[in-house]
Amino acid sequence: MPAMDGAALAPSARKGVTVLGATGSIGLSTLDLVSRHPDRFRVDTLTANSNVAELARLAVDHGAALAVVADPDRYRDLKDALSGTGVRAAAGPEALVEAAQGDSEFVMAGIVGSAGLAPTLAAVRRGADVGLANKECLVCAGDIVMAEVARAGGKLLPVDSEHNAIFQVFETERAAQVERIILTASGGPFRTWTREAMGEATPEAAVAHPNWSMGAKISVDSATMMNKGLEMIEAFHLFPVEPAQIDVLVHPQSVIHSMVEYVDGSTLAQLGSPDMRTPIASCLAWPERIHAPSPKLDLAALGQLTFERPDFERFPALRLARYCLESGSEAATVLNAANEIAVAAFLDRRLGFLQIAETVERALETVGRQTTSTLDEVVALDAEARRVARAIIEKAGH
Repeated sequence: MPAMDGAALAPSARKGVTVLGATGSIGLSTLDLVSRHPDRFRVDTLTANSNVAELARLAVDHGAALAVVADPDRYRDLKDALSGTGVRAAAGPEALVEAAQGDSEFVMAGIVGSAGLAPTLAAVRRGADVGLANKECLVCAGDIVMAEVARAGGKLLPVDSEHNAIFQVFETERAAQVERIILTASGGPFRTWTREAMGEATPEAAVAHPNWSMGAKISVDSATMMNKGLEMIEAFHLFPVEPAQIDVLVHPQSVIHSMVEYVDGSTLAQLGSPDMRTPIASCLAWPERIHAPSPKLDLAALGQLTFERPDFERFPALRLARYCLESGSEAATVLNAANEIAVAAFLDRRLGFLQIAETVERALETVGRQTTSTLDEVVALDAEARRVARAIIEKAGH
């Protein structure tokens, strides 16, 4: 166990942590950091989608009081796995929301996809500090989520390396002096590929990210650059800027995680090695900092940093996301839902790589404009967009 920073805290003074999506990469990185600072944090609740064995192991290893599996059919398996450990078991979507409504001061929202929306919103509504690693919350329901953040008084702390970088260098009290924010993108595994070559891309090639270790879905989003499009929409909700003030710059080394340009010509950047434990540590300890085991930068060994303008022709997902950013949150809900369905079909080899963006574009053209002011309306629009995307994919397969 590495040396601990700071004076030890009384058990009652330790920050309680709930991890939504504990068995994913964000969840595991969060628990790694928590375990390195037992004087500062305690684990209250862990959740997972369906991986009962891993959830039970993590709950026992980290001393959690409660473990929740999203799949209600796995409740008995989880209860049996935790028998005699003292860890309580629960299951189902309602149990996920109840977990988020617990007493933890910090909630890591690491559930991938729209399934994370309801529990994340529940944590926000009770005023918890929330580490947001779920893009869909702001892409689909940004206006709703941010209104609840303002009402409840908690802090929404962005975990994505790009938004976390902006968070660290954005002077909110001087927002009027910000010229623009610049989201950096690695360019993904197909940065130098032609459109023709990408047309033959396999799921294995798409998930082989050159810099980051991520789950399959977000890795495909990186390959299409949809992830950067979704991040533009997120940034609009997180920071007091207009759509025209949000830019993307390709930076293959993934060392500069994003930048903020001010009116006086100053550009402030946050740098770090491509290790998600750095932004997670920033959120966990905010407003303080804690030691993280991320490799330290050696700029002399790195030698140079390079940059390119994004190619909207080869990566049309960026163009679609820009359209949704300027059109409003309803279009973004359709964008996200159709993309999830299309990516799943690609990973299942039922759809070609280039057809991911094509499917999303057709869904945007098909689903009528709707106004969403409640979570139920967002969920309904999300479901409609998924239905349309599935129909487009099924028709393409004939």
